[in-house]
Amino acid sequence: MSFPRLLGLASAATALVLGLTACGGTNTASESDDGKINVVASTNVWGSVASAVGGDEVAVTSIIDDPSADPHSYETTPEDAVAAQNAQLTLANGGGYDDFFGKLADQAADARKLDAYEIGATGDENEHVWYSFATVAKVADQVATELGQIKPDAAQTFTTNATNFKSQLDQLTQKAGQIGTSHPDTKVLVTEPVAHYLIDAAKVTDATPEEFSEAVEEETDVPPAALAEVNDLLNTKQVKTLINNEQTTTPVTEQVVATANTAGIPVVGVTETLPAGTSDYIAWMTSEVDDLAKALNS
Repeated sequence: MSFPRLLGLASAATALVLGLTACGGTNTASESDDGKINVVASTNVWGSVASAVGGDEVAVTSIIDDPSADPHSYETTPEDAVAAQNAQLTLANGGGYDDFFGKLADQAADARKLDAYEIGATGDENEHVWYSFATVAKVADQVATELGQIKPDAAQTFTTNATNFKSQLDQLTQKAGQIGTSHPDTKVLVTEPVAHYLIDAAKVTDATPEEFSEAVEEETDVPPAALAEVNDLLNTKQVKTLINNEQTTTPVTEQVVATANTAGIPVVGVTETLPAGTSDYIAWMTSEVDDLAKALNS
């Protein structure tokens, strides 16, 4: 991915900070001053899931809460280290997506640790598992279980919150599935395989040349033949919409979006973290599902 890079501390300085904080005093998870359970998530996506399940009983810190930050290159800060040390529960995306978070989670020696990619165990190599509603439901259940063990007197509250959250996920799954039912044999194009699981849920076909999406994701040059194929799919209207990762902007993706606009192909924007001003996972995903349905209906 090629997000605008977030300036952080140099790796050596970060390592020193983490080392000092680990050696100074005790590294023990603790409740916040108001008695809430301290939860630290790698991104605000998983932070929002933890908040939905934990409700008023949790204090959630999302290390990446900025749409311009890239988990692949993020440099941790002293504040991140302090938050991690105080965590009673950590929640990572996993799958190689947020490797920086492993070092932070190690600072939380006494915290319970969850990994969404491992919990979902989809058998798919795509690490963008927050677009898998089934995985998010499993994560919600596991968060409820762990929180309930940390604070037994609120266990039923966590279970109830998770059940309500999963009910909303079920509605989203049904809504997404109706897209494919209404538009059988529909093909779409993507700039990057971020919304892979959403496309599967919508039962539409991703017609993107593998060489194209891999090159964009790996930040390598797109093979000319793959780019030509993408342009042809758009210009000849063999696809109904272009799904564009708005957090990955390159000259190639900008050109492809421009080609789609010229050809009259709707462009649906997706993101990897919650958009600015949004804190609710369900609201965010509902908007993205609605946007896809609207594009295919146009």
